[in-house]
Amino acid sequence: MAKPATVKIRLNSTAGTGFFYVTKKNPRNVTEKLSFRKYDPVAKKHVEFKEAKIK
Repeated sequence: MAKPATVKIRLNSTAGTGFFYVTKKNPRNVTEKLSFRKYDPVAKKHVEFKEAKIK
């Protein structure tokens, strides 16, 4: 069978709260690391989330 085109990634909060989101990306089309400004409910504000591997 063929491998799936998308892989699961983890978006870690840069606020240091330990909060994270899990999402998917296609590494063939998007080669750079993802970075979003999303809501961190622990810090109670929008912060930068950066991509990391799921262990």
